[in-house]
Amino acid sequence: MIRVEGDLTDQTGREMFAAAQGCIRRKACEITVDLSSVKNMDSLGGAWLGRLMANARLKKVNVEISGATGQAAELLDMLAPTLSAEPAPGTRRIGLFEDIGGTFLNALSEAREAFELVIEAVYWAVIGPLTGKGLRIENTLDEMHEMGVRAVGIVCLINFLLGLIIAMLSIAQVEPFGLGIYVATVVVIGFARELGAVMTAVVVSARSGAAIAAEMATMVVQEEIDSLRGMGLNPARFLVAPKLVAMIAVMPCLTVLAMFSGVAGGTLVGVVLLKISTNLWLQQTQTYLKAGDIAQGLIKCVVFAFVITLVGCHNGLRVKGGARGVGLATTRSVVMDIFFIIVADMIFAILFYFVFK
Repeated sequence: MIRVEGDLTDQTGREMFAAAQGCIRRKACEITVDLSSVKNMDSLGGAWLGRLMANARLKKVNVEISGATGQAAELLDMLAPTLSAEPAPGTRRIGLFEDIGGTFLNALSEAREAFELVIEAVYWAVIGPLTGKGLRIENTLDEMHEMGVRAVGIVCLINFLLGLIIAMLSIAQVEPFGLGIYVATVVVIGFARELGAVMTAVVVSARSGAAIAAEMATMVVQEEIDSLRGMGLNPARFLVAPKLVAMIAVMPCLTVLAMFSGVAGGTLVGVVLLKISTNLWLQQTQTYLKAGDIAQGLIKCVVFAFVITLVGCHNGLRVKGGARGVGLATTRSVVMDIFFIIVADMIFAILFYFVFK
């Protein structure tokens, strides 16, 4: 038995705790704390009593408090839930198959959410306006300016520099054989079929795709999306559909500019390094450029626009947490954009090679 005399304060609480530790080390099965002589107890004394109870529970020792009266008894009643609380259970280790199953179920849940978003976005962007449920034209025009007009400079610059690179690499391979003029063919076909659409999609995903995800995620964090739903408004109609229509409208324009910029970069290299006349270079370009090559690039860019917009909106709408969640959603959006762009481009390459060649 541990008997506390006078007031249970910081000093007497320390002495009580030290005595209890001695009993625990002697492997006592039960400890009784007698507070019958305690007149007053302050918060520090109660804290020492709580620490004693917690330490005794860890050592599987039963502690009984007896004899408390007056103010001490009242404080003990207030502290009773804390003194009698069981220790928090340890974290259970998740097994391999449970981890795989959880990942699979989370992926299924996310796929279902993405599918629902695609259906809603397509409906409000395509079917809704045809049935009299109009699109927000002003908002769509603002998005087109932000995604298209303001991206012209960086898209043209990146593709122009890429044209320089492709031309110089090609020259290094074919010039020893006197086939330098065919660099014009490589550049124009490469940009028409592949590079113009893909590089534009990558630039737009890093620029506009990230902005879409950040905007949507911020609206979720600030509960603006919940406010729209509370007012009976569909977020897909008022937020997603204008972005989707704007992106599909501007991506072909940006891709065409990217094609011209890449060819211009290749032309500059051919004229300066190979000393080929501009007229001859452009004639070679026009000879080998087919309408089908441009069509391939334009078809790809429309699909890429669809991917960039919906991936950004999907990641933004499912954000969790505050500012850090917004950053993580934005990063995830850009990574997923580039991944799906490459996967879609691979599918197009297979189709155009084996089916439509």
